[in-house]
Amino acid sequence: MCYNRAMQTVLVTGATSGIGRAAAVRFAREGAAILAVGRKAAALAEVAHAVELAGGRCVTVEADVTAATAPDTLASAARDAFGTLTTLVNAAGIIASGSIENTSDEGWDAMLDINLRAPFRLMRALTPMLIASRGSTTAPTASVVNVSSVTGLRAFPGVLAYCVSKAGVDQLTRCAALELAPHGVRVNAVNPGVVVTNLHRRSGFDEEKYAAFLERSKGTHPLGRAGEPEEIAELIWFLASERAGWITGETISIDGGRHLTCAR
Repeated sequence: MCYNRAMQTVLVTGATSGIGRAAAVRFAREGAAILAVGRKAAALAEVAHAVELAGGRCVTVEADVTAATAPDTLASAARDAFGTLTTLVNAAGIIASGSIENTSDEGWDAMLDINLRAPFRLMRALTPMLIASRGSTTAPTASVVNVSSVTGLRAFPGVLAYCVSKAGVDQLTRCAALELAPHGVRVNAVNPGVVVTNLHRRSGFDEEKYAAFLERSKGTHPLGRAGEPEEIAELIWFLASERAGWITGETISIDGGRHLTCAR
């Protein structure tokens, strides 16, 4: 089925939790059609329900974004579902602790594979569709929004590979923005601080450690708290909207002021 070209058609990776899920629901509130990508069928079904309750349409794809076939699979799924694509949100990601002394080759490769290589490959595969969506004067602005981190802009000890992967996302964002600007496709990134999601839990934090981490975040963020996924989703939606039609190549801090501080 092909949807009205004036409607935003949005592919969201990491759509089953955290910032990705919040972004899918936020776009749905504007009537967007969502291609939600995740690794678990049950979680994808729950997201689809949330998207539809919010007023959007949802197609789900169970996929690992690091798989060799993922870019072509997702491009085909978007084409089959919507006929075109106006927006890509790269929200899938992982974090893990590690220093220059103890980060293994395997840990380094896994971090860069999902956080940097996967967004690059997906952007490359979907660029023709994003450009084509500009063929109609009624089409919304076409764009990519990458979910980066404060660690892309500032150095922090103990999360070496994560910092490098997010710095890479920021530079990927800027370079792609320059290359796609002549085609009318904008590319931006959001750089959150600590956000209340399952990201750190999946890195090995138990509930006690995670609670202590959030408590410490009150002191490491000048506004005195961690962020919520919906706050990040609001910025993602804005950057992908026509209201941000003259913004491209930006890496925008949304971190309660953490990027203003020294590492601690």
